[in-house]
Amino acid sequence: MGKLILLNKPYGVVCQFSPSGGKRTLKAFVDVPRVYPAGRLDTDSEGLVVLTDDGALQTAIADPRSKQPKVYRVQVEGVPTDEALRALATGVELNDGVTRPARAERIEEPAGLWPRDPPIRVRRHIPDSWIELELVEGRNRQVRRMTAAVGFPTLRLVRWRVGSWSVEGLAPGEWREEEPPREKQRNRR
Repeated sequence: MGKLILLNKPYGVVCQFSPSGGKRTLKAFVDVPRVYPAGRLDTDSEGLVVLTDDGALQTAIADPRSKQPKVYRVQVEGVPTDEALRALATGVELNDGVTRPARAERIEEPAGLWPRDPPIRVRRHIPDSWIELELVEGRNRQVRRMTAAVGFPTLRLVRWRVGSWSVEGLAPGEWREEEPPREKQRNRR
């Protein structure tokens, strides 16, 4: 049976193990041989990265055809309107096509959220707020492009959950090993 590791990737960390132009990588936090990220998380995003040494599981998690839900907690500039939330939920036109339907809702600032280092830029005269987005696809910088397309640019992006796995209880840079799903369960996802 393979390994499954849940890591809370800090802001500014490149989502790979190999060196990357002097930037910190996953290697600075996880010293487990032969595990690889199942999907990517941008350097300027933070939160849950699932690592595994099981290629089939890695594909099942990362492949958009598996429709593995990913939940993001997103701090945006401004307060999204009902119309903007409906657009996020039904699909937003991006330069690479319309996004799949998603769940989008306003939320309070997440309890237990760690401070970001460095902090987001604050504009005195422009409020910010939080939304939660649940997607079943993972295009490059998709959440940021979606919120910008509806007029509410992303200030902070935290991936909170992938499938049934959550970052809850992990401080930035911390990780824990989980029991990988059994083959039979994996095929039902």
